Amino acid sequence: MTITSSTRWWWVRHAPVTANNGRMYGASDPPANLDDEESFASLAQILPAGAVWVTSHLRRARDTASSIRARGLDGEVPFAEEAFGEQCFGEWQGMLYSEIAELEDKPRHRFWFTTPEHCPPGGETYLDVMIRVKAGVQRISAAYAGRDIIAVAHGGSIRAAVAHALDLDAEGALTLLFENLSVTRLDRIEHPDRGMAWQVQTINCPARSRSRAESGSLA
Repeated sequence: MTITSSTRWWWVRHAPVTANNGRMYGASDPPANLDDEESFASLAQILPAGAVWVTSHLRRARDTASSIRARGLDGEVPFAEEAFGEQCFGEWQGMLYSEIAELEDKPRHRFWFTTPEHCPPGGETYLDVMIRVKAGVQRISAAYAGRDIIAVAHGGSIRAAVAHALDLDAEGALTLLFENLSVTRLDRIEHPDRGMAWQVQTINCPARSRSRAESGSLA
């Protein structure tokens, strides 16, 4: 079957945050730990040259992109996209994870800090994240059709992108797990007779083999 266009999204989760001292950071802006030279070098080999680069607006994503590019990977200058930021947890940001777990006025969830429709005080729901990530993917896919797009973002936003590609609901999205500095590739394929479809090439592929203890926290 003839394929008229394939737009290839290479999602990379940012380097781990280790300076948060057990506190929720969500959409706040702590620095990433950029010491993993081997993983950055490996990513520079895995990811395509000459790609469009987009990051979230948060520095852990921007600095991760810079660290990969510094290993000799060329491509367009990255632009920041707020739609790909991590979920905002409002008043929970800065609290200890253990304190959040003990809050009695929030719905419980097996895999996430709360249910996808619950809004932390001053924050946003995970459903909100899914809506804005989908809109960003659609807009950027249209603008750069047929290109490789490297997107350096967050666990929550990459879950939303995969859920969009696989037509998963929010509960399905929250079953997915993405390691720091992992690669997830989603191809947006245009068929002349069947329209657009997403094809998943790989999910959560580590830049190198490492233990779970090195992978950082969820947000």
